[in-house]
Amino acid sequence: MTVVVNECAATRGASPAAIRMAALHAHHAPSLYRFLLRLTLGEPYLAEDLLQETMLRAWRNIEDVPHGYEPERRWLFTAARRIAIDAARARQARPTETGATDLVRLPEADDAIERLVIIHTMREALPKVSDAHRQVLIEMYYFGRSSAEAAQRLGIPEGTVRSRAHYALRALRAALGLDG
Repeated sequence: MTVVVNECAATRGASPAAIRMAALHAHHAPSLYRFLLRLTLGEPYLAEDLLQETMLRAWRNIEDVPHGYEPERRWLFTAARRIAIDAARARQARPTETGATDLVRLPEADDAIERLVIIHTMREALPKVSDAHRQVLIEMYYFGRSSAEAAQRLGIPEGTVRSRAHYALRALRAALGLDG
């Protein structure tokens, strides 16, 4: 199928790559969107993001996109599928996002009972984490020091402090029984 793009205000004076990209989008975007919508289990915003990423990849590699309707289509669908797989893997690697905190359920700032429960719970859980993790937790969350300040006080690199803080919080959650 030969692509003929009418000269209009959008393509007048545009580069051949821009004209080709406009034609690729016009011919393939609707079917790519439907394909990505199925891959994202009906999430329209995610499918739109993946379509945009696919078109961006095509724009960046316009010289690699073969000419002709079917070869273009195969290249774009392969790129879209790979981008969708990469996005799904990235979502699995990131922690789950949480919604806004319900301020109605938060304890009052001077709630003595809540403070007592927290102190008791932490006294029970802190001995269950390693010494290295406990030191980082105490420096950062009890004394309120930054990771750089905690690193200086503990005599370890700042990256190690951040890593230990991450794993210490995970271990603390496990010790409190909040993992499941």
